[in-house]
Amino acid sequence: MTSLSVEMLAAEPVEPITSAGHAQLGIAVLAGIAVIVLLITKFKLHAFLALTIGTLALGAIAGAPLDKAIESFSAGLGSTVAGVGVLIALGAILGKLLADSGGADQIVDTILAKAGGRSMPWAMVLIASVIGLPLFFEVGIVLLIPVVLMVAKRGNYSLMRIGIPALAGLSVMHGLIPPHPGPLVAIDTVKADLGVTLALGLLVAIPTVVIAGPMFSKYAARWVDVPAPEKMIPQRTSDDLEKRPGFGVTIATVLLPVVLMLAKALVDIVIDDPENTVQRVFDVVGSPLIALLAAVLVGIFTLGRAAGFTKDRISTTVEKSLGPIAGILLIVGAGGGFKQTLIDSGVGQMILDISEDWSIPALLLAWLIAVAIRLATGSATVATISAAGLVAPLAADMSTAHASLLVLAIGAGSLFFSHVNDAGFWLVKEYFGLDVGQTIKTWSVMETIISVVAGGVVLLLSLVI
Repeated sequence: MTSLSVEMLAAEPVEPITSAGHAQLGIAVLAGIAVIVLLITKFKLHAFLALTIGTLALGAIAGAPLDKAIESFSAGLGSTVAGVGVLIALGAILGKLLADSGGADQIVDTILAKAGGRSMPWAMVLIASVIGLPLFFEVGIVLLIPVVLMVAKRGNYSLMRIGIPALAGLSVMHGLIPPHPGPLVAIDTVKADLGVTLALGLLVAIPTVVIAGPMFSKYAARWVDVPAPEKMIPQRTSDDLEKRPGFGVTIATVLLPVVLMLAKALVDIVIDDPENTVQRVFDVVGSPLIALLAAVLVGIFTLGRAAGFTKDRISTTVEKSLGPIAGILLIVGAGGGFKQTLIDSGVGQMILDISEDWSIPALLLAWLIAVAIRLATGSATVATISAAGLVAPLAADMSTAHASLLVLAIGAGSLFFSHVNDAGFWLVKEYFGLDVGQTIKTWSVMETIISVVAGGVVLLLSLVI
C-alpha cells in the first residue's frame, strides 16, 4: 500500500517509553489535552507552544523519562514536517498564484455570469469547492467574502443564502480533502493511501456539501436575516490587473494535482504490479510531491505569466506565499510530536485495547475522539493530528479502503460545532457582521451538519466497500 509516510528521522522505540497501566495512561492523556486546551483558550498561547508543553506534561504524568519524551516529540515533529511540510508549502504557492493572478476571480465571475435565481447557492458551492482545493481555509474565506457580499447585495439575496454554501464548500475541502494539512497528516499517520483517500473524500464531500450548503442555507436565511455589511466589501485582487488567465486554463491548473493523484490510485487498482512500467510512471507523477510541484510549475505560466507577471513579480508572489504558513508548519509539526509521544507512551495500544473491550467500531471511535478534541481546542488541524495519533494502531489490520475511511472519519469529527475557541468562528462573525448568537445559529450549526453527515456517509461506505 502506497502512503505519504517517510522514514522516521529517529527510530521509533520498540518498547513503550513508559510501563504505566491503562488508568495512569488515561489520566496522562486527559491531563496533556487539558494543558493544551487551557494554554490555548485561557492564556491565548500559540498552539505550537501549547502542544509542546502539553506533550511534556503527557510524558511526565505517564511516568516516562523526560529525555525519552523529548526524543519522541522531536522524532514525531521531524517525521511529520518531512512528510507533509513540502506539500503544504507547494499548496500555499499554488493558492497564492491563483489569488494574485486573478485566476480565482476569473472562476468566480465566469460561474456567476451563468448562474442566477435559485441556482445561485449551488454556484457558490461550486466556486468555493474548486477554489478551496488548493487554498487554506482562512485564505479561501478572505478571497470569497467580497464575492459573497457583492452577490448578496447586487442580486438582493439573503446573505446567509449565499454565504452558507460558500462556507460549506470551503470547510468540507479543509477537513476532508488533501492537500490540506489535516488530512495529509492523518494519511501519513495511519499509513493510508492518498489517492484512495482523495477519491473517497470526494465521494463523501458531495452529499455533505449539498446538505450543509444549499439545503441548510434555506433555514439559516430564515433564522438570521441580515444584509451584507457595506464596510466589509474590500477591493478584489484582479481589479488592479490589466489582464488575467482564462477560465478553462485556470480550472485545469487547479485540478491538475487532483487528476494526477486520482490517476495514480486508479492505475494502482487496475494494474497492481509494482514492476509494471506504466504503474511505476504513475507512481511517480501521481505522488503528491510531484503532482503539486507540477501544478505549481504549470501555474507559473498559466496563471502568473498569463496575468502579465514579470519574473520578479512571480518570485515575489512565491516568496510571500511561504511566510504565512510558518505558523501552520510549526503547529502541524508539534501536533506530530504530540502524536508520536502518545504512540510511544503506549496510549495507542491502550486505545486499541479499549476499542476491543467496548466493541466500539473503529470509525465511530475515531470520529468521537476528533469531536472531543475539536470542542476542547477549537482547532480542526489539532483535532485531526491528535486523533490520528490516538487511533493509528486501529488501522494496522485494515484494508486500504477502510484505512482511508478512518482518515475521513477523523476529518469529519474535526469539524464538529465550531464555537468561541475557534479562530474561524470569529473570522466568519466579523466578515458577515453577525453577533455571537447569530454566528452559532448559522456557522456553528453548519459545521455540525458537515461533521455528522460526513461521519454518517463514512460509516455507510464502510458497510459496502
